[in-house]
Parts: sequence; C-alpha cells; structure tokens
Amino acid sequence: MKIRTITMAVVLAAGLMGGVQAKEGGDQYPNGVENWLAGAAPPPGNYFLNYVGHYRGTLRDGDGDKVPGASVDAWFDALRFIKMTDTKILGGDWGMHLVVPLVQQEVKLGGDSKTVTGVGDITFNPLIVAWHTKNLHWLVALDLNMPTGQYKSGDPRKSIGTNYWSIEPIFATTWLSDDGWELSAKFMYNIKSKNKDFRPAPGAPKMDYESGDDFHMDYTVGKHFGPWSAGLSGYYLKQTTNDKLDGETLSSALGPWSNGRKGKVFAIGPSVGYTNKNGTTFIVQWQHETEAENRFRGDKAWFKLVLPF
Repeated sequence: MKIRTITMAVVLAAGLMGGVQAKEGGDQYPNGVENWLAGAAPPPGNYFLNYVGHYRGTLRDGDGDKVPGASVDAWFDALRFIKMTDTKILGGDWGMHLVVPLVQQEVKLGGDSKTVTGVGDITFNPLIVAWHTKNLHWLVALDLNMPTGQYKSGDPRKSIGTNYWSIEPIFATTWLSDDGWELSAKFMYNIKSKNKDFRPAPGAPKMDYESGDDFHMDYTVGKHFGPWSAGLSGYYLKQTTNDKLDGETLSSALGPWSNGRKGKVFAIGPSVGYTNKNGTTFIVQWQHETEAENRFRGDKAWFKLVLPF
C-alpha cells in the first residue's frame, strides 16, 4: 500500500449519522437535519420523525483542496422517536428521544471502493426541556451517542460507525414573527471519547485515536405561508480541539492535512415545507457544502417527515 493511501486510511473513516466524514471517528449527528422550528418542541405527546437523504462528496485536505481517489456516496434513513410529557422541569416541558440511523455507504479510497449497509451509531436523549412564549421558543437537551455502528479497524471503507462514545449538550431556539417569518438555530458541542481499537492499516498494532471535539449548528431563515414554508437552511461545523494518536497531536508531516486535522465546513441551500390539517409535516431540502477542510465536501439532499401519533 502506498504511503499516501496509508495516510488517507488514518484520516478517512466512515460513519452515519453522517456516513460522510473525512477523519477517523467522524460525525454521529446528521448535520443540517434540524431546521424549521428547531427550538420549538412539540406539545406533550408521541411523535415519529423520518429523515431520508443522500450525500455525495470528495475528501478535502487542510487547504480545502481535493484529495484524488477519495470519495463517499451514501444513502441514509434516520428513524427518530420523540416523547414529550406533561412533567415540568424549571417551568419547561420535559421530553426524551431515540434516533436509530440506517445507512448504505460506498467509500472510495485510493481508487478502490467498498459498500456497506447497516445500523449506524444510535442516539438516546433522556433530557429535553423546552420553554415557550408568544414569539420565542427555546430548549436545552443532552444527547448520548453510542458506538453501535459497524466498525472495521484498519479499513475505513467498511465502517459505518465511529467506535467511540460521545455526549452532546444542545441549545436550540426559534423566533416566529406575527407575520410568519422564522429564524431558527440549533447549537451543539460534541465531546468524544477515545477509539482504542484504531489501526492505521490492516494488520498494524492497535492505537488510541482521539478525534477532536467540535462545535456545530443547524440554521433556518424563512417564511410561513399558511400551510407552506420556504427559506434557506444549512449548517456550520468547526472542530475546536486537535485529533490525537496515542496522545500526540497529528502532524501535517503525515500528509496533506493541517496540524491536528481540525475539520470545518459550511453548507447552505433551499428548504420547502408543508403541514397538513392533522399536523403531519413534510420538508424537502438541498444543502451544498463550501469551505470544507480536513473532511468531505459535497451535496446533501433530504426528505423529512414529522408524524404525530
């Protein structure tokens, strides 16, 4: 295996809920998924949400340049179950949720590709607390992301899980004007544990890989017209701490990557929604990534269903 390919194997690991990462570990949250009414939790009751989408992207180095022979193509379906209760915590409504992602993913590395299908990393949140006023809504939450997805040490083409635990404090808010304008944002900070089963190549000894923590947010700016809504949505991610291998910060000397392999990306695109008389909501959106470094850059198309029951 060429040195360049080995280097890519160190930094390229797949997983959903993105299935589209450019580093060992990667995203467990599907960036851009929460847009309309992100900070307005629903009334007490049970809800099912289904996020179906497709992502295609190419790997970018620390300067944002394309890395030849490295790409990903993934279909994903995330099943989310929300329960909001009548119980109050500090005056807010208490709820919980469970997210089970399914993914089919093809990763190309050095011209060779593999396709895998299975369950990604499952997310459980026992603590959602939401408050409401006439025009402003907000919530706090704490996600626990579990390493349930398939992970193949030494061959990231066969991985759809991250092989680490993480916790994610969340704050989300929504402002709705009297004439239908909406501003929504969901702010998250992902804190990761170590992957103790990492191998830089098949047959190599195991090493501890520590993916850096990151700040990320989803956003929406748009307007409601009766049952319809239309606007722009997207996401921003910025890694805040360095990637480390056996406790040492990864160096740019290992390949075309910036020191610490800190990733970043920004995405924006159109979003259209419709809510029927029963409260069922359909959302379609497309998000184009720009300014990506040390991760994949591409396009993501979504269909989102919100179903009360």
